[in-house]
Parts: sequence; structure tokens; C-alpha cells
Amino acid sequence: MPLAVYVLGLSIFAQGTSELMLAGLLPELSADLHVSIPATGLLISAFAVGMLVGAPVLAVATLTWSRCTALLLFLAVFALTHVAGALTPNYAVLLITRIVGAFVYAGFWSVAAVTVVALVPATARARAMSVVTGGLTIATIVGLPAGTVMGQHLGWRTAFWTVAGLCVVAMAGVLATIPAGRPDPATTPRLRDELRVLANSRLWLAFGTTALVTTTILVVFSYLAPLLIQTTGLSPSAVPGVLALYGLGSFIGITLGGRTADALPFHTLFTGIAGLSVLSAALAITAGSPVLAVSVIALLGGFGFATNPALNARVFSLAGDAPTLATATNFSAFNVGITVGPWLGGLAIDAGAGYPALGWIAAATGLTALGTVVVAALLPVSSPDHSGRCATDRSRGAG
Repeated sequence: MPLAVYVLGLSIFAQGTSELMLAGLLPELSADLHVSIPATGLLISAFAVGMLVGAPVLAVATLTWSRCTALLLFLAVFALTHVAGALTPNYAVLLITRIVGAFVYAGFWSVAAVTVVALVPATARARAMSVVTGGLTIATIVGLPAGTVMGQHLGWRTAFWTVAGLCVVAMAGVLATIPAGRPDPATTPRLRDELRVLANSRLWLAFGTTALVTTTILVVFSYLAPLLIQTTGLSPSAVPGVLALYGLGSFIGITLGGRTADALPFHTLFTGIAGLSVLSAALAITAGSPVLAVSVIALLGGFGFATNPALNARVFSLAGDAPTLATATNFSAFNVGITVGPWLGGLAIDAGAGYPALGWIAAATGLTALGTVVVAALLPVSSPDHSGRCATDRSRGAG
């Protein structure tokens, strides 16, 4: 893999730490800002809303920009939102900084994905994206528990300052490895072609799978800290360790998924989503048992993140030579799930259903996602490409 791919993974680690760390900071944020746990959970949804809007908007706005310039600008704004968030005592202001930061984070994801696609051959796209997305899983292993420890002992604002510093380091890496010139006009994506790709109904089915899988993951993940403390009976000091196990499972899952997704996308998706659904139901049953609950949570990370490379690779394949807007829309689909998951979980908690109910909700959304994979696998193998001609759905492959 080119060094730039790993630098982009480091950049995602820096920003992904912020995306994930609130799951371990909800009790501290709730106490400090004087709002309820479900209200602090909305900070996760607010972040997702910013990404939902930012991905397609910034993907289109930066089509002709230098990729290096775009990535640096997005990182700079992201860092500044965390400085502002660390300084504010106000929940509403923090909510706004989360939305703005997520908006540019989505732009970073979109530009980074297109950069990766241009750097590697088509047969290595899923693996390259698993390296970049691996930055998010390392954030789960390292950033999330570290942020939780900082929040518990030094205050949640320290975690925000740390993310801002990591973004500065990432900017130096981008400046050193990503070419500064503008894209060649002959190869610059055209908006007309990008929009034409979106007429492919297979893409929208793939987007639906992405949104449902992410909802399934986030229903439980968003409330892991209070679940572990209030239902499982663990002490707050044990939560970072469990989150690190979840992250380790995620890293193993995305590594294995990255090695199978290019050749066997449907097999990878079916196995990952089926495992995710079964384990979610298992957590609902075993949430009160520390040993069983912690084991299930670690496996949830593995099966959930194993699907990520296949979700991305399928969209790359269906989009053909105009992947920018399709990729951005897929990131928006991820963030539909990130928005809906905490919202559904919050509704259940507010209704008095208890934290174990989150597992049953996740099992239901997981089975729905599995249904979309089965439908996609049974569809005819040809679909219109961005030129309106009939093209083979290469993502089906041996899967």
C-alpha cells in the first residue's frame, strides 16, 4: 500500500477518536452539562447529521480542488471545532460544534476515499479502504478507551484538546504525502456522470444495507458505557477495558473483512450481518452477566466491522468510473445509521424498556439488513452504468 493510504488511516484515527469517544463519556458529559443521558446521546446523532449532509455537499464542492488542499482544510476546521467545544460550558454550543466538525469530517472521508481509489488497482480497493477505515477501528481500540480514561480522571474537555492536537499531526502527514496539484482536467470527475450513476437502483439498495447495518451497530454501541455500569454491574474504571476489547474485535473483523470483500462481497456481508444480529439478541439475554456480556460485546465489534470493507467495495464497483458522489452518498448512509441508532436506543431508554432492550432492537434492524443483502444477491447480475449502458455488477463476483 502507498504510504499516503496509511497517512489517511492516521487522519481517520484522529477524527474517528472524536466520533467514537462520546460513547464512553456520556456519564461525564451528562453530569457536567446538566442534561440527561439520552440528551447527551443526541450529541452522537448530531455528529451523524453533520456527516449525513457534509458528505455529498463537500464531495461535489471539491471535485476540482487539489485533494491535498481539501484534506488540510477539513482537518483544520475539525481541529478548531474541538477547541471551541473544549472551551464552551453550553450544551447547545457543543451540539453546534459537533455538527460543524462532522460536516468537514464527512468531506474528509469523501475526498480520502476517492484518493485511495486513485492510488490502488481495482482489485485492491476494499483492502485499501480497510486500511483507511482501520484508523477508525484503532480509534476504537486506543482512542475510545483513552478518551474515556481522560474523561473520568481529567475531564471530558481534555479528550477534546487531545483530538485537536492529533489533527495537527495528521495535517503534517497529509502535507508530506498527498500531491498538492489539482486533478488532471482530463480525469476530473464530471458532475453529470456522478449524478447519472445514482440512477442505478442497485446502489440505493446497497445504501440501504449500509444504513441498516450501521443502525444495528450504533443502537448498542452508543449506550455501552451506561449499559455496562447500570445493567452489567461493572465499575466505571472497567469500562475503558471493555471498550478496548470491542475495538480489538473491530480491528480483527475489519482486517478479515478487507481480505475477503473484494472477491466475496455477499458472503462477507451475509456472515457479518447474521453474526451481528445473533450477538445483539445474545447481549439482550446476557447483559446482566459480566463475563458473558463482555464476551458478546467483543464479538459484536468483530462481526459489525467485518462488513465495512464489503459495504464500501460494493459501492465502488457499482459506481464504475464515477465513484465520488456514490461514495459520498454511501458515507451519508453510514450516518443515517449513526443518527437513527442512538435515537432508537434513546426512545427505548426513555420509555423505561431498560438497556437490555437495545439488543432486541439491534437484532431486528440486523435481520432487516440481512434481507436487503439476500435481495441484492438474487437480482440479475447486470445493471446500468453511468453512461446508461448495461454493465456487469462486478461486486457480485464469487459472492
